[in-house]
Amino acid sequence: MKTAVPETRAGSAPQYQGDPMTTQTILWRATACAALCTAAACLAADKPQPSGATPMPAVTAPSVAPFGTLPDGRPAHLYTLEVPGGWKATLTDYGAILTSFMVPPKAGGQGKSVDVVLGFDSLEGYLKGHPYFGAICGRCSNRIAAGRFDLDGKAHALATNNGVNHLHGGVKGFDKHLWKSTPRVTPRGPAVEFELVSPNGDEGYPGRLTAKAVYTLTPAGELMIEMSATTDAPTIVNLVHHSYWNLAGHASGSIVDHELAVAADRYLPVDAGGIPSGEFAAVEGTPFDFRPERKPWGRCGPAIGAIPPNAGPETPTGVDHCYLVRGWATGATLKTAATFRDPASGRTLEVLSNQPGVQVYMGGFLDGTVTGKAGAVYVRNGGLCLETQHYPDSIHHADWPSVRLDPGQTYTHTMVHRFTP
Repeated sequence: MKTAVPETRAGSAPQYQGDPMTTQTILWRATACAALCTAAACLAADKPQPSGATPMPAVTAPSVAPFGTLPDGRPAHLYTLEVPGGWKATLTDYGAILTSFMVPPKAGGQGKSVDVVLGFDSLEGYLKGHPYFGAICGRCSNRIAAGRFDLDGKAHALATNNGVNHLHGGVKGFDKHLWKSTPRVTPRGPAVEFELVSPNGDEGYPGRLTAKAVYTLTPAGELMIEMSATTDAPTIVNLVHHSYWNLAGHASGSIVDHELAVAADRYLPVDAGGIPSGEFAAVEGTPFDFRPERKPWGRCGPAIGAIPPNAGPETPTGVDHCYLVRGWATGATLKTAATFRDPASGRTLEVLSNQPGVQVYMGGFLDGTVTGKAGAVYVRNGGLCLETQHYPDSIHHADWPSVRLDPGQTYTHTMVHRFTP
């Protein structure tokens, strides 16, 4: 078996250094914006606002509240990020999970803010087990065939928790750990930095890995997620943020009538166990064609009703595949990976990332047995996951973008969630 070629992860967005102040007025950073900054401009610019430009609104530090107690007695916490205009996100240090995201009504419009993320009201729901609602998954997200890989001639056996395969970091992946948390106000907006140290041998992975996930809410209502990792020995890393989005509201039922655009011409067919075959297949002529130039955009319904190629007898219909983001290159800047829209409300979510792939998962394994926030029953296809990442099982494909991380390198993964009310 060939070992993946090391990859230098340069040119990605730098990690910010924010001041842990209680309250402050923040200077505008991006000269390309007039009133509200966009995440792309913030990532590209690091300068004070020019004189005469519209000042940035005052932003307050995240608030913190108790969120329950782990079986070992450690307390979990819930952090709330808010900015003027009604945008609000809540996060817990258990699993570095996004528990809610409130989208306000349109400017001047009537109605209430809507929570568009599936999840639970308390820690108890997450501890009982869940399908990775809102979590940071790692060390390696998605699937690794047979839970085995070779690195520098040494075989490594990982925990197998998805049939014979390894999924989302194993039996106790990063989604099931209490992360160290640091709330702060940054030059981009209120933020929480989560940090987790994964010891050598954790779930079978080599090397001691230090992972970070920084969530920031900008004054424009953009949710930025910046993931990074370093190691003291060669290992593999492919972190993922795993929120389920329903733009009609987390309790509104199926996304069958939502519209989707994915900036990809090819996707990865998988076998009955969800492992890529190695083929880069064209989306054209398939129910999985969500190219943005198609007018109108594709509805989720037809894809939800389609039987995936090579599906096993227990595999639900619909999409659960990795798409190859157009124009990606090592060290690339942010690119739009996908755009999701609820035509009834007009709410839109655009996801930008610096990763080569995006796993589009339409919630086919939800089955109505999970009761979430405010007693909501999460039905099949009740939410869409847009998981930007390196391709699943990349360690077994030396010519794919590498998931290898060596000492002295820093893995970086940036996502921006840009909303239109």
